[in-house]
Amino acid sequence: MQFELDEDRALLKSSTRELLERESSLAEARSVMEESPEGYEKALYTQLGELGYGSLLLSEQEGGMGFRAFAAVLSEMGRVAFPGPFLDAALAVHALAACPAPQATQWRERTAGGEALVVLARREAGDELQAHFAGGRVTGRKRFVPFGAHADALLVETREGLALVPRPGAGWNAIALPTIDHAQRFAEIRFDDSLDAGAILVADATRSQALLETSDSVAALGAAAFLLGLMERSLELTVQHTLEREAFGAPIASFQALQHRCADSLLQTESTRSAVFRAAWAADEAPETAPLLAAVAKGWAGPAARYVCGQAIQLHGGVGFTWEYDPHIYLKRAKTFEQFYGSTRCQLETVLSLSGF
Repeated sequence: MQFELDEDRALLKSSTRELLERESSLAEARSVMEESPEGYEKALYTQLGELGYGSLLLSEQEGGMGFRAFAAVLSEMGRVAFPGPFLDAALAVHALAACPAPQATQWRERTAGGEALVVLARREAGDELQAHFAGGRVTGRKRFVPFGAHADALLVETREGLALVPRPGAGWNAIALPTIDHAQRFAEIRFDDSLDAGAILVADATRSQALLETSDSVAALGAAAFLLGLMERSLELTVQHTLEREAFGAPIASFQALQHRCADSLLQTESTRSAVFRAAWAADEAPETAPLLAAVAKGWAGPAARYVCGQAIQLHGGVGFTWEYDPHIYLKRAKTFEQFYGSTRCQLETVLSLSGF
């Protein structure tokens, strides 16, 4: 097995790092994620769409480059704690690509090109699916819809299947849900009979179930790759700080106890890298094993990122948790990605189930 990136994907990874450092460095993105209602810069997402980033998970004929390229890009985004719905939009594009309806194709092309935003709306207050589709309308409520208040359309999981719901003229009936992560926006969307009758069913209940299971696996891989990037950059910031910070007349990096903690963080990071790119390789080359390996990668990456980003705050000392320094941003992003796109508990249950236990 060869998990190393080939020349084209390695070039994509390096060019993505250059682009993000130039257009969305954390210093510049902080004001956007902290102050703007959307939480991200729409013009940059349009630029990413024009450059083909929104098409990564499509077929090769449509500009796709596969899951290893997808993981490489998400890891680079993690390094700058990239705000916004890139992963959510990619999941919607991937799901829409499996739906033959002309409207699905139109929204897929618009979202992949950066012209519009479509996200999945699945979570509800209870365990039983309550959302209902009938007569071109969806009724019910969906909670924790990522960037749902500003989406142009939603892919809504209903009892009847997967419904594509364009944004009504008056906007969504959306309630913002607070989060510790300033780069994230969640909303509760309330659908009712007053919405325009413009929704269509793009996948029936049976097809929807299989499609969403695939989407869960892709989401786990993408989230794990993003967590890898958060860990990489957090460790780099930590090592840099320990080399510069002095105590008792010497850099604190010379203290063996701190070296051990940095070494533990490196071990967690490199283990995550192996798990992520093994899962990405499987998604490209051995899809029958992809769900299991994606669950392993996400199940490992969540606690690992919490540890590494938490250690970054600890090893920065008294300034580690202050607003002006960056470690808290990485930890908050890590905690968001640990809980969503399949929590650690959910991933471990998936691993056990797929392993026959």
